[in-house]
Amino acid sequence: MKQLFFIFSLLILGVTAKSQIASTKMQLSTTEHDFGTFKEEEGRQTFDFIVTNTGTEPLIIQNVQASCGCTTPEWTKQPIPAGAKGKVTAIYDPKDRPGQFNKTLSVHTNTKPEVVVLVIKGEVVAHEKTVEELFTFPVGAIRFESNHLAFTNVKKTEKKMRVMQLINTSTSPVKLEFDGLPPHLTLKSNPETLKPGQKGMVEGTYDANKNAGWGNVSDMIKIKLNGIVQENVYYYVSANLVEDFSSLSKEELENAPVFKVESTTVDLGKIKGATQNEVAFKFTNNGKSDLLIRFIRSTCGCTAVQQGNQNVGIKPGESSTIKAVFNSGTYSGKVTKAIYVYTNDPKNSELVLMLTADVEQPAAVK
Repeated sequence: MKQLFFIFSLLILGVTAKSQIASTKMQLSTTEHDFGTFKEEEGRQTFDFIVTNTGTEPLIIQNVQASCGCTTPEWTKQPIPAGAKGKVTAIYDPKDRPGQFNKTLSVHTNTKPEVVVLVIKGEVVAHEKTVEELFTFPVGAIRFESNHLAFTNVKKTEKKMRVMQLINTSTSPVKLEFDGLPPHLTLKSNPETLKPGQKGMVEGTYDANKNAGWGNVSDMIKIKLNGIVQENVYYYVSANLVEDFSSLSKEELENAPVFKVESTTVDLGKIKGATQNEVAFKFTNNGKSDLLIRFIRSTCGCTAVQQGNQNVGIKPGESSTIKAVFNSGTYSGKVTKAIYVYTNDPKNSELVLMLTADVEQPAAVK
């Protein structure tokens, strides 16, 4: 008898719960809003989706989730009584977001359907950038687009050109020159003397054949304005110098050298601070022609590298080593250092060797 009463009670509760859900209804003023076209400088745009409880039980907006961080939702947190109104507010931030947008807000409630999707859309007209925003690197009266002229990849056999815009923001003419240029780099302003308010171009030429380095290289160049070197101000020029394999025939590629390292990572394990620690990376030329180690560099001065037979061709089948000495210095804990190796292997022209260690410093004396 008790079991029958318990089952009957559950049925009553189920019917009551279903009737409560059925009597909770939500009506929206609209499910989509178009902000139209507006300027970025107008700032945040706001729209209220009006929610009406057309049921007989309190309506609860449990959560509202926006599809991206550019949209901030706000909503009525208190239960909305039968016949009353609430709202879901969509706030769209156009800063640094020019162009058309179409975003959604997912509204979670205690009615059916449990999730309703609202849509906001529009188009942002980008604000007109100021001179300061367009030319971010000021040097006296001259402003450059950037302090960094990047040539990116430059083949060792080529000359590459890059340009950058600049402007004279003063009321007087300014003659612009670059001081202490290395042999591989040419920089000039066109025109050399800029009139007040005049825009010009930095014209740069990188002759990779005149730079003995390989991989990522950089130069810090001083700037002269009206014949005066600007102290503590540098123009940064970078390039990634790479081997030129574009002229190799299919046969030459098949007969190319192959740089094969036994292991690209050496773990020194636990070592003491302020110690010199030697490692050796053994490699073999598994190709069909002489292997050349073009250049080796490490990521910091704490790691010195040396390769046996430097600048000497390693015959097919021959082996050699790249030796590194890691100075643990004041490092403490896990340390990882990289060694970059540049070769004439078309498939391994740049290889990264890793050196890891766990450095233990002596306990401080109290």
